[in-house]
Amino acid sequence: MGSACKDEREEVIQAWYMDDSNEDQRLPHHRDPKEFVSLDKLAELGILSWRLDADNYETDEELKKIRESRGYSYVDFCDIRPEKLPNYEEKIKSFFEEHLHTDEEIRYCVAGSGYFDVRDKNDAWIRVWVKKGGMIVLPAGIYHRFTLDSDNYIKAMRLFVGDPIWTPFNRPHDHLPARKEYLETFVEKGDSVVDAAA
Repeated sequence: MGSACKDEREEVIQAWYMDDSNEDQRLPHHRDPKEFVSLDKLAELGILSWRLDADNYETDEELKKIRESRGYSYVDFCDIRPEKLPNYEEKIKSFFEEHLHTDEEIRYCVAGSGYFDVRDKNDAWIRVWVKKGGMIVLPAGIYHRFTLDSDNYIKAMRLFVGDPIWTPFNRPHDHLPARKEYLETFVEKGDSVVDAAA
C-alpha cells in the first residue's frame, strides 16, 4: 500500500511545542520527548502557510496569485544577520518580546531561516521554524515573537495590505479590538462547541 501524500509545506515550515528552558533563544527548544504540531493545528490558530519558489520569487505566479487574492500591495525585504543589521543583539532581543499587531504579519523566507513563536489556545508556546521557501501569515491579534535560529540569518519578504504599520503592542494588550477579534474567531469558537455539548 502507498503512503499518504506528504504536505510539501512541511519541508520548509515545521512546528513544535517549546520547552521552558532559559537557554539561548536561537536554539530549537524542543520538549523532551519532542511534541510536533501539524500545519493543520497552526491553521486552527489562524496561521496560514505556503511553500513557494524562493529562487524565483520575482516571477512566481503562485506568489502573485496570493498577493492579488489577499490584497498584499506593499512589499519590502528585511535582511537580518549580524553584519547587516545595526545594533544586531539589541534588535534580536526586541523582536523576541512577546507582542501582537493590529494587522496580519506576513513573512516569506527567501533565504536563511528563523523561528516565529506563537501562543496556542492554552497560552503554551509553539515554535514555528520557517526556512527558505516558507511563507506564513500570522493573524492580527495573535501574541507572538521572532528570533533567528543558530545560523543567525534570514532574508524575508514582508508583505502588507496598503501602507505598512509595524507597531508592536507588547503583552498585555488584550483590550485592543484586534486581540478581541482574534480570541472570538480562533480561541473562543472552539470553546463554544465544548460548552454547548456540556
